[in-house]
Amino acid sequence: MSQMVIPIGPQHPALKEPISFMLTAEGERIVESTLRIGYVHRGLERIFQQRSYVQNVHIVERICGICSHVHTTTYCQGVEALLGLDVPERALYLRTLLCELERVHSHLLWLGVLAEHIGFTTIFMYSWRDREVALSIMESLSGGRVAHAVNVIGGVRIDLDPERAPGILDQLNDLEDRVSRLIEVIQHERTFQERTRNVGRLTAEHIARYCVVGPVARASGVHRDVRRDAPYAAYPKLKFRVITSEQGDAWARTMVRALEAIESIRMCRQLVQGLPQGDLSVRAPRRVPPGEVVSRCEAPRGEVIYYIRSDGSERPARVKVRTPTLPCLMALPDQLRGVHTADVPTVLSGVDLCIACADR
Repeated sequence: MSQMVIPIGPQHPALKEPISFMLTAEGERIVESTLRIGYVHRGLERIFQQRSYVQNVHIVERICGICSHVHTTTYCQGVEALLGLDVPERALYLRTLLCELERVHSHLLWLGVLAEHIGFTTIFMYSWRDREVALSIMESLSGGRVAHAVNVIGGVRIDLDPERAPGILDQLNDLEDRVSRLIEVIQHERTFQERTRNVGRLTAEHIARYCVVGPVARASGVHRDVRRDAPYAAYPKLKFRVITSEQGDAWARTMVRALEAIESIRMCRQLVQGLPQGDLSVRAPRRVPPGEVVSRCEAPRGEVIYYIRSDGSERPARVKVRTPTLPCLMALPDQLRGVHTADVPTVLSGVDLCIACADR
């Protein structure tokens, strides 16, 4: 059978960010694929070396538009470790609250994108409608729907007044009901399941080979989550389940993310109800002592790692960021091999790629 090369990208309706794929197809099946990235490289790691530690907080937040807060959380806790700062517990609770709201927002956005790509426009509209509840809560806390500027080195700049807590709890209850209804629709919709089951499978061996993290890894039976395995911020005080599945396909990733959203809402409820009294931040010196640190957090897409090296000045000597999208990109050729051409958008959207944070 003759082969045909199908280009996808860097601009394509199935891609929300620029990336280029060259797919080799025999008939209706993909037999090989290559990819090219770098279209949105911004040189951020070089810019970090030219700005102060305080200025870099705002630049770090621009690495990713969906999970901006978790990037500043990872960066700030790394700098705080170099400074030897003891961040107030109230600040840690508020940091964690925004992290989990951001996870709900990210997972619902992803669910809508996946549903639209497989032709299930109803779920797209409902999930993005329900996502507005999470965005509304974040806006009431920080003033921003996506970029929040909540973290500062030594704590946070926002607070949650006792008068606003009952209203946020009501919104969380409403959001949990909405997400639960979405899960029920997905579980009973035959078309959605047929378009996602056994599509883009990754085994646990693939996960280990490419170092894939986050919901994609947990959907392939890898029981790993930084929030539980290396707890930070307020996570040691929270009760939650790490959601996993064994199938390793697009359906498993859908259910892992949907059930994770429920767990995140329940964690938000614990954080609001158990918010301790105390200061919001501690004073941080501008100069950071010489040293190096590795800081890790569980972003919505998986583990994000920051390596920070200080030479004793007001500017970092090196900041290296490892985002969870990069290993997912490396695993894409294995996922695409053997799938029908009509299922390519399902595979690409199923892993929740963030090209901007991978390119940086």
